Amino acid sequence: MAHSLNFEKESVQTSERVKCVDLHSSKPWILAAVYSGNVCIWNYHSQKIEKSFKVTESPVRSAKFIERENWIVVGADDGLLRVYNCDTMEMIKEIEAHTDYIRCLAVHPTLPYMLSASDDKLIKLWDWEKGWICSRVFEGHGHYVMQAAFHPKALNTFASASLDGTIKIWNMDSGSLDFTLDAHSKGINCIEYFMAGDKPFLISGSDDFTAKVWDYETKCCVQELEGHTHNVTALRVHPELPIIMTCSEDGTVRVWDKTSYRLENTLEYGFERVWAAAYMKDSSKVVLGCDKGMVVVSISGSHISDVAADV
Repeated sequence: MAHSLNFEKESVQTSERVKCVDLHSSKPWILAAVYSGNVCIWNYHSQKIEKSFKVTESPVRSAKFIERENWIVVGADDGLLRVYNCDTMEMIKEIEAHTDYIRCLAVHPTLPYMLSASDDKLIKLWDWEKGWICSRVFEGHGHYVMQAAFHPKALNTFASASLDGTIKIWNMDSGSLDFTLDAHSKGINCIEYFMAGDKPFLISGSDDFTAKVWDYETKCCVQELEGHTHNVTALRVHPELPIIMTCSEDGTVRVWDKTSYRLENTLEYGFERVWAAAYMKDSSKVVLGCDKGMVVVSISGSHISDVAADV
């Protein structure tokens, strides 16, 4: 049960705004995309910055590890995708990807593909085994595309969330639109798939201050998570623990029971707006990216403790 978890707050340090966080699966590394145009790797064991470099003068809103290639991929407001060697930080590819801000990158779990979502209202599929060619363009949203997420089981399917208030489900192979959910009365910032047993669900977070859980098969909203007092910016369904975490511009992270959808706890770290969250599979680590830095939350069966990172 989620309410068996306790939450203990430790020290905090201020820093620049962190728009995206990603966790490495085998090294104690957090990749942070910073609004100032920097990217850094923070070692949460030593609590030191391992690598930090300037990508561009524009804000960087998304950065991801591609571990099987030992790469970091970065998307920025200048519309460029940049690929770096994880060890040397040498840039090995630069792509003119979009004509507006790149909001999100999503790496396919098994295939050599990555999605980019942009304010140009497009989602693009990139094949790095073919020299990072753009193999498909998905068009149909009427406003900025804020996030894309791959289906955990049907690996040729992904979902996208837009400020047009809709969720769209796409077939990656054909390029066709499977269906659209008119999901929220205002823009949608984030979306994630999760499984409950063998049954797939979607969860979406919106500028209407709510998150909604969707039965993927019936296309019905099964629960509305209410309580945030500002836009919901990010959400994460933990793969092992029975919790959903929703992050907001109200400065809080709300923790909900994954089964009953009951609010179990509200976390507030004094880091102002919370923009991003990431977990590492088979680990107790959850990382939050905020206006004033990062918070690493270590989850155990009986408590959560947190350590602040200055980036």
